[in-house]
Amino acid sequence: MVKFSQTLDDRQPRSREKSYVPPRENQNYSRQEPNASSRSIDDIMYSRLPRPNQVQRTVYQEENRYSDYDDEVIYVQHQTERESVQPDYRKPELQFPADQNIQFGVEYKPNSKPPVIGNNYTIRSNSIIYNDVVIGDNFRTGHNVVIRENTNIGDDVLIGTNTVIEGDVIIGNDVSIQSNVYIPTNSVIEDNVFIGPCACFTNDKYPVRINYELQGPKVRRGASIGGNTTFLSNVEVGEGSIVAAGAIVIHSVPPFYLAIGTPARIKPLPDHLKVPNRF
Repeated sequence: MVKFSQTLDDRQPRSREKSYVPPRENQNYSRQEPNASSRSIDDIMYSRLPRPNQVQRTVYQEENRYSDYDDEVIYVQHQTERESVQPDYRKPELQFPADQNIQFGVEYKPNSKPPVIGNNYTIRSNSIIYNDVVIGDNFRTGHNVVIRENTNIGDDVLIGTNTVIEGDVIIGNDVSIQSNVYIPTNSVIEDNVFIGPCACFTNDKYPVRINYELQGPKVRRGASIGGNTTFLSNVEVGEGSIVAAGAIVIHSVPPFYLAIGTPARIKPLPDHLKVPNRF
């Protein structure tokens, strides 16, 4: 079946390969123009297409050692046509309507102060520390940590990757906070506390329903919190207590007690677990 092409884009490429023909005696290798009877339908149609700007190039066929240089006329687009199909890689300037109230960048208050960090710290890439933050010695972070304004952090504290600490938070000494932990505003974490990965604390008892004073958690000295735990607002985790992984804590946990389950059940901590955290 013969397919008649309408445009150059629809047209299939023609193979220029020639089959090998053994030489004959007294064969003339001079170039001869093909007669009309030997031309194919594709050749005739291609020659009738409008080609406003023609150039000539030379093609050498290495596959056929007996072939000559062929002069082929190819189609060349007009300058205006070439410019019309070129993609525009220029990035337009971002413009937002004024009623959307979008503002880039943050300006601190005139009386705010840059963050203060003690000796021997390690802050990894993409971490952000706001103004009015005070941090002690031997401070370490993972990547993408956010510590907002009015946060006080003691000595020998580790903050894991992707952890967010909102403003007005107090963190004591020898605290280990693992990755993906969220600590909201008005939270208190005392000394020698361990918080496992993906722990989530809250500070709003009735989210976006009524006006409520934000009250974050209070994690007392030596407490240990497992991963994937959730805490309601204004919950206190007592000294030396343990919160098992995956627990949802809706009530305060007394000192040296164990909170386990969903919702968390409170039971006394075994004697062999009444020991300080060792980092």
